[in-house]
Amino acid sequence: MTSLELLLDGFAAALTPVNLMYALIGVTLGTLVGVLPGIGPAMTVALLLPITFTVPPASAFIMFAGIYYGGMYGGSTTSILLNTPGESSSMITALEGNKMARRGRAAQALATAAIGSFVAGTIATALLVVAAPAVVAFAISFGPEDYFALAVLAFTAVSSVLSRSVVRGLASLGLGLVIGLIGIDQQTGQARLTLGIPQLLDGIDVVIVAVGLFALGEALYVASRLRHSPPSVVPVGWAWMGRSDWRRSWLPWLRGTALGFPFGALPGGGAEIPTFLSYAAERRLARGVAREEYGRGAIEGVAGPEAANNASAAGTLVPLLTLGLPTSATAAIMLAAFQQYGLQPGPQLFDHNPALVWGMIASLFIGNTMLLVLNLPLAPVWAQVLRVPRPYLYAGIVLFAALGVYALNGTVVDLFVLYVLGLLGYAMRRFGLPVAPAVIGMILGPMAEIQLRRALAIGAGDVSVLVRSPVAAGLLALAVLALLTPLARRLAARRRVSRTG
Repeated sequence: MTSLELLLDGFAAALTPVNLMYALIGVTLGTLVGVLPGIGPAMTVALLLPITFTVPPASAFIMFAGIYYGGMYGGSTTSILLNTPGESSSMITALEGNKMARRGRAAQALATAAIGSFVAGTIATALLVVAAPAVVAFAISFGPEDYFALAVLAFTAVSSVLSRSVVRGLASLGLGLVIGLIGIDQQTGQARLTLGIPQLLDGIDVVIVAVGLFALGEALYVASRLRHSPPSVVPVGWAWMGRSDWRRSWLPWLRGTALGFPFGALPGGGAEIPTFLSYAAERRLARGVAREEYGRGAIEGVAGPEAANNASAAGTLVPLLTLGLPTSATAAIMLAAFQQYGLQPGPQLFDHNPALVWGMIASLFIGNTMLLVLNLPLAPVWAQVLRVPRPYLYAGIVLFAALGVYALNGTVVDLFVLYVLGLLGYAMRRFGLPVAPAVIGMILGPMAEIQLRRALAIGAGDVSVLVRSPVAAGLLALAVLALLTPLARRLAARRRVSRTG
């Protein structure tokens, strides 16, 4: 069957009343948590992971995809009205969006962010439909050494891109790899790092790790920095755009989409780099009135980065679904959800579970439309959500995290592990260690170990087997480049400073 036929089958599954309900729940929750500062889609999906024990896979992933897209939409609301990005990828939006809001143009800023997100999300999802089968056809011939090299590339790229320093990123990755080693070795039957606790022989459940590091750790960290004064929210009415706003926004939407999708599809690409590049490009291309408004609230500085942000979200799904590689924090949690259902994203997922994959992709088109309908007329409602008392909010997160984890196995050991990981997540944020590499290391570490052992067994212990394949050699070369590039940039910056000094 062609991709179009499979997509039509996916629409047939996604348009059932039950799945439409889950899509609506997902986009509503995603927008809600995107609006709230300090709570992102990764935390929300992590908190909802326990539902994988009761909800069918297709419905669960349709809801998770809605949360993912909705979180991207909601983050712009916080950036524009509060000047506090709900997600790191929304930081650029705050530069011009909040200034527009303070000039009395909050409605126009929210409208260009919402419509731009819809345009970019729709185009990028269509590109996902085209790109995913092509990547699957390429990856179907991968051997163990290729998958090991792919995991190494994911480790290094995420560690170097999602952190302020390569050392901190690798330190976080090391913590995740250690957590992934806990349990019984599948090949030798030896117990590893279990400390004599029988409940740890099966390893630490990925749900506990995700909820502890993301949800509980983030709640503790944000709660420790709460300000007692209520936030200063810019008032807003119905989101709308005038004729000149449309004329100034449509090209930045398209340019932002063209930047966001490829970066999202790259291992470790993320949404931060394309949003920054989009803002820089729009500022450089600005002419006349737009050039004068930069720094005071230029609508192009909101339209381009928001389009890049949402396009990168769709791009992230390409390596996740086709190769099983998460390139963002939310993608890592979604990979954990796949594993809870006993599914491994990759080429075989498209062959064995096409209804699940294409139903999820079709739901992205549906959720995108729902988000546009929700965001334009309900902008004043989302603005009021920002006034929710923070102590109640974060206390509720801690409570639901504990209830969800305890429901897994009904053991106190799980709760103890949850609180230990929650404190670890708080400490990592406190000392500047990114959390995403730790979760990705925990999830991909066991897979990388198995593939490494298989490759070495095939090569009779010869280490050179890891670079005999052109694909593996190329991926390992990219991994080395991902590690060295940030170091080279810093050395070049220091030389420039020493010369000017």
